Amino acid sequence: MSFSPIPRGVYPSVTDISPQVLAAKGIKLVLADLDNTLAAYKVTEPPAEAAAWKEALLNNGIQLFLLSNSRKPGRARNFAEKLGIPFQGHSGKPKKAGYLRAMERMGAKPEETIMVGDQIFTDTLGANNAGVTPLLVKPIRLAGNPFRYVRYAIETPFREIGKRRPFL
Repeated sequence: MSFSPIPRGVYPSVTDISPQVLAAKGIKLVLADLDNTLAAYKVTEPPAEAAAWKEALLNNGIQLFLLSNSRKPGRARNFAEKLGIPFQGHSGKPKKAGYLRAMERMGAKPEETIMVGDQIFTDTLGANNAGVTPLLVKPIRLAGNPFRYVRYAIETPFREIGKRRPFL
């Protein structure tokens, strides 16, 4: 386990992460962030692309699990139920405890698990800390909170290094 902000590749979206390639690498569990990863902020219905990707994962023997830090009451639960996947809200990323709890619930080991998210200092850092392979995606939409622009600008060097370290 390492305390590193470097992802194993940067991908345009979750749908650019091939379930077939993940299965070939022995992945059995995908932990995925919600906001700006599976759906834009405030979107309550799973996009068709996310639903199709979840089905493709299942068809390849991979379970999708929503690992969210959302503090909005019911946000993670409602989204996960609509998508038909297990979830964990208030996960405390980047602390490793949330990752370990999710893997224990799903019966997966760190080497069989990846984390897909849009943020370096929560998703990637926490995954690396828990021994899980972190894959970074481009945020769906930055509009809204000005702090997001600052945070993503600070993350740019780590994203650039991650682009040179692809997992897939």
